[in-house]
Amino acid sequence: MDQKSYRDRLAATQAVTHMKDALISATGTLEGRRVNICAMEPKFIGGSMGAVMGEKITRAIERCIDARVPLLIVSASGGARMQEGAVSLMQMAKVSSALMRLDEAAIPYISILTDPTTGGVTASLAMLGDLNIAEPGALIGFAGPRVIEQTIRQKLPEGFQRSEFLLKHGILDAVIPRGEMKPWIAKALDFFVGPVERAA
Repeated sequence: MDQKSYRDRLAATQAVTHMKDALISATGTLEGRRVNICAMEPKFIGGSMGAVMGEKITRAIERCIDARVPLLIVSASGGARMQEGAVSLMQMAKVSSALMRLDEAAIPYISILTDPTTGGVTASLAMLGDLNIAEPGALIGFAGPRVIEQTIRQKLPEGFQRSEFLLKHGILDAVIPRGEMKPWIAKALDFFVGPVERAA
């Protein structure tokens, strides 16, 4: 895809989604606790990670460090945005490095994997949480099942790369239905940094 067609696709996607890129970054409260959250939008070029997403996530991490606020990232992505070439692949290292600084500051990061979470997002930030949790049935992996089967010339096990399979094999910490995630995450953060006073 040449740069003109990529720019055209970006402009068309921005018009449809009313977003500048595939990530929303916000600060708010979760059960009375301040948190920063980043959430990917798969309708924006498959939730792919390019330079803008990498920068927004890195800045969110830096805000977490400055304010000593936990980080939540909701992943829903096809991976790195290949139209941006090496720049998109560099975001994997950039965000991973920022997450290392967050870890060194002892600030919790909970990674929430939804359907699908694949490619460079899985190979970097999605699997680097202090807790990695997923919604039921989510497709999670680097390469797709068809590519893996063609490469190894073997049939994959039933449910391979689905969240339940990954939980059973120790890749995930929990599989939580979306409607139950809020209280579950709030309790997990209580465990990490102690409870907050909540209004009765």
